[in-house]
Amino acid sequence: MSQASSNHWDEIFSNTEETNLGWYEDDVSLTLKLLKPIPNWEHSNMFMVGTGISRLIETVLAKSVRLSLNDISPKALEKVKSRLGKESGSVNWLCQDISKPINDSDQRPASVDIWIDRAVLHFLNDEQSICGYFENLNKVLKKGGHSLFAEFSKKGAATCADLELHRYSVDELTERLGSTYQLIDSFEHIYMNPKGEPRPYVYCLYQKLS
Repeated sequence: MSQASSNHWDEIFSNTEETNLGWYEDDVSLTLKLLKPIPNWEHSNMFMVGTGISRLIETVLAKSVRLSLNDISPKALEKVKSRLGKESGSVNWLCQDISKPINDSDQRPASVDIWIDRAVLHFLNDEQSICGYFENLNKVLKKGGHSLFAEFSKKGAATCADLELHRYSVDELTERLGSTYQLIDSFEHIYMNPKGEPRPYVYCLYQKLS
């Protein structure tokens, strides 16, 4: 089973308060920690592949980032657009399953400098979907670009949002990316969800060499 349908996620984003979402986070410092070593990241073409209603969006838009946002849930994107107001016009918007080929259209992000995945990949748990995800990454991320991951670690919970997960280690991410990517940094983090439950994550930053 790949990640759930857009209807599943629309229901979650429609019926759950933001601060009660199991992945709600108002502190984005760990993501910024991995962005910091990337030269000139504040002026990059950045693609967030499963944005949800993340507060990271405003943080990077406060810089000079050219931002593309994708989510499988139209409802999540509607909420973000409403929150951003006029600033939403500066964003490139996509709405699709990131395990499926990115459509060749005006909305397709071009020459991406930074690919950010905060808790998306682990929802893909059949091999075809996982491979499709990495094909998209390789297609849009330019040589020298960076990919940032924050996924449930092997020590993490087996399910989230009523879905089974494919949990990751640094070794598996490195193997799936292959020899054209170099690991720049990684660390483990235990996130405490709104219910006070620990959720072990692995954070990784890679650079695409060719």
